[in-house]
Amino acid sequence: MMRIRFLGKESKIGDSPTLYATDRDTYLVQGYRVVDPAHLDGVEVAQGQTCVRIYDRLLDHLVADGIEGALRGREAPIVAGVDVESCIIRGAVVTDAAVRAELRLPEHEDVVEVPARDLAALMRAVEWS
Repeated sequence: MMRIRFLGKESKIGDSPTLYATDRDTYLVQGYRVVDPAHLDGVEVAQGQTCVRIYDRLLDHLVADGIEGALRGREAPIVAGVDVESCIIRGAVVTDAAVRAELRLPEHEDVVEVPARDLAALMRAVEWS
């Protein structure tokens, strides 16, 4: 079984986009299932992959894993922007039943696994003055 470590959560009532680190040099990104085909227009989703929608600020929790910075742009594994504060991330479908049970995913959510290097590459250093 994959081991996971909670990094952070961005919640509103009934919502729970959440970020986890794994023992496989990957991250699990839990977010909303993408059900509107317009959000994936022109996006290639390979077999074994899916997409979830998250708040951009969820990635700020990478700091809990030593990755400091701010989201620098919307590039892979981000495949689309939804609005000014949320985006869609593509990753491998998490099929490990024990992990899925541990996450207790609501019906309207799913989780994807993304290589750590890919999420880290999205972040840029922020200079404070």
